[in-house]
Amino acid sequence: MADPQDVIAALSAEGAEVDRLVADLDDEQWRLPTPAPGWTIAHQIAHLSATFKMAGTAAGEPDAFRAVASRIGGDFNGAVQTALLPYLAEPPERLYALWQAERAAAEKALAEVPAGQVVPWLVRPLPAPVLAAAGMMELFAHGQDIADTLGVARRHTDRLRPLVEFAVRVWDFGYQARQLTPPDKEFRFEITAPSGALWAYGPVDATDRVTGPAEDFCLLVTRRRHRDDLAVTATGADAQHWMDIAQAYRGPAGEGRTPGQFAGR
Repeated sequence: MADPQDVIAALSAEGAEVDRLVADLDDEQWRLPTPAPGWTIAHQIAHLSATFKMAGTAAGEPDAFRAVASRIGGDFNGAVQTALLPYLAEPPERLYALWQAERAAAEKALAEVPAGQVVPWLVRPLPAPVLAAAGMMELFAHGQDIADTLGVARRHTDRLRPLVEFAVRVWDFGYQARQLTPPDKEFRFEITAPSGALWAYGPVDATDRVTGPAEDFCLLVTRRRHRDDLAVTATGADAQHWMDIAQAYRGPAGEGRTPGQFAGR
């Protein structure tokens, strides 16, 4: 698994990439609709700001976070949707500044959590590196929506590894979101890094396998591309089904994307 401090560094670098996507946008561009139905670029950044605010509070002020969590219960999706509204009410320049501040505060708080200490979260406590990897997933997903809106091609590096490992860790989220029972077996995941390195997880002799490039795997588990448009392949009936429902986040799956939706971009 990736080194804990490398996860924080990857989180920071991925956040900086999202910053660069929106730093020079004018007010009209902030209002552009993204592939997420009903969401503009401003919605995407407001969502990230609210999510990082929650993560920073959990890591840096755990008692305050527990108090908030006790009021909202386990409804993470509803809590984040509500929390983004104050950010969304801000003009773009102010929203951008708040996003930068929330991201910096969360990165600092997560980096300062002692090794081995868990951080309170809405469903269950998590090690800080795992929560940071979940933040990587948020940045990758919503950053992709912004990049697709602006017609920007993203270039990824091996810092995708914490996100890949997080997706493997939470491989059953797609079943949970649909009230399905996961298969009683482990899959083998063989994911090729941007550098060409092989990241492998699960039993070597597993009959159900998922293979492919890291970027495509991340697009699959964040549901930012349809499986038909990706070079990720599955062997075995259960792995094939998993490809249809894969998601690396809790809550509703969302509409996903349709085959060929981004052809020619």
